[in-house]
Amino acid sequence: MTAIPVAPPENRWATPKRVSLVPLVALIFFSVSGGAYGIEPLFSTSGPGMGILLILVAPLIYSVPHALVCAELGTAIPVEGGYYHWVKRGLGRFWAFQQGVLQWVCSFVDMALYPVMFTSYLSSLIGAVAPGEHVLFEVAGIQVDLNWAICVGVIVVFTLLNLMGAGWVGDSSVAFAIICLTPMLVLTAIGGWHLLTDGTNPVSSMTAEQGQSTWNAFGSGLFIVMWNYSGWDSVSTVAGEMENPKKHLPKALVWSVLLIIIGYLLPSLASLAVGPDGDNGWKNWKDGALPDIAGEIAGPWLQYVVTIGGLFASVAMFSALLASYSRLPSSLSHDGYLPRWVSKESKRYKMPIASIIGSSVVYALFCFSSFQKLVIYDVFLTNIGILLEVAALIALRIREPELERPYKIPGGWWSIGLITVSLTGVSVWAATEQYNEEGTRAVVYCLIVVGASLLLYPLLAARKAARASAAADRASGNGRDAESGDGAYGAYGLSGWNPDSAHSDKVVGGAGTDSVEA
Repeated sequence: MTAIPVAPPENRWATPKRVSLVPLVALIFFSVSGGAYGIEPLFSTSGPGMGILLILVAPLIYSVPHALVCAELGTAIPVEGGYYHWVKRGLGRFWAFQQGVLQWVCSFVDMALYPVMFTSYLSSLIGAVAPGEHVLFEVAGIQVDLNWAICVGVIVVFTLLNLMGAGWVGDSSVAFAIICLTPMLVLTAIGGWHLLTDGTNPVSSMTAEQGQSTWNAFGSGLFIVMWNYSGWDSVSTVAGEMENPKKHLPKALVWSVLLIIIGYLLPSLASLAVGPDGDNGWKNWKDGALPDIAGEIAGPWLQYVVTIGGLFASVAMFSALLASYSRLPSSLSHDGYLPRWVSKESKRYKMPIASIIGSSVVYALFCFSSFQKLVIYDVFLTNIGILLEVAALIALRIREPELERPYKIPGGWWSIGLITVSLTGVSVWAATEQYNEEGTRAVVYCLIVVGASLLLYPLLAARKAARASAAADRASGNGRDAESGDGAYGAYGLSGWNPDSAHSDKVVGGAGTDSVEA
């Protein structure tokens, strides 16, 4: 079977500013973590001892395996659209379509949470912006309040930043990382001093309560912590805007793994200085508790500083992930499944305007509280995406052993077997825990989304084929070869192109180029 050759990612979008190594680390950091914000429920659910253990163990069974998969595929196929094209080359067009659509739909509720998180931290400083405090007007039973207006304002600002390209998003992420991590360093220093001077053992209790089994504590906590360690593939979709992704991506993934582990571990240990009891004791920790914990340790000034850090972390995560997810509809458009205007680029920055703005509009709509409950389907969809990437890795190892892999997972098939078992096991466990928590509702939401995606593919593929056939007829009538016209073949100088391959699409003028030049 003839594979689709790799086109240089520099030919994709000629952005004025590309993502260098340090901004790439910052992008991965915010795509995955954003700091210790959100890790608090781990300790009230599983206990301090198990919580610290999970922060150290989860990367070994989840983060590192996924990061290794991303490092190999991301350096072998460093093109705009990232994991969409990994799956396309490894498993074919059908599964690539599912990967692109499902992960983009999954982003609807995930991305809406970050502006909501921003307003949540802001409302702790300014009570007037809390949800429902100031209703502006009502439409079809939905209240439009000041809180939602601020969410939209956040989305607009960082949509404009994204329209300038991933290079600008990466540079801003470096500044945001400094702002977010500085309060964590201060919290770590003061909390650590209290642990030493007070003689407190931060992990004196292994589980959350005396009757809780170790297995229950581990399982419940794993479900929480794995989502604080997910998203290693996100940055791959902007590979076409990176400086030397074949060299920088593996390094950035290594540094990001270490930074994120330390970013969770040290502030968590320091925060345990508050002890188990009281309003801010670890037995009562929940999402957003970190500022109150900081206030308990050092006073209102640190509470205020940590809250400011949370504000910047939430918008930085939104900005980084918008750069990632907005490339998915653009890639689907390049492949002819969506209208061509979806991938239309701005003249100055060469960014897909409609793809970025359209994604942001959807995220703004999902900021309404009535839609946020839909987040329960993201566990299943994220698992599907991860397992498709693993399947693509295996397929490419078998079918294309000679594919250039600047980074190759060491250990041969033994390592790939361990990675497959680990990621599959964790994904199945997470899906099971989600079912146990939400029941059939989560399964129903997932089946609706997956079913819609499965039905869409034959419809859009047929439409694409009809357009391709019409374009070929026009080209033939004009006396030129339809497959060497204005599509990707001519634009990117692809050699050995096989339009009949199961892992390629016919490239013809007007039919939408097959953007896996990979």
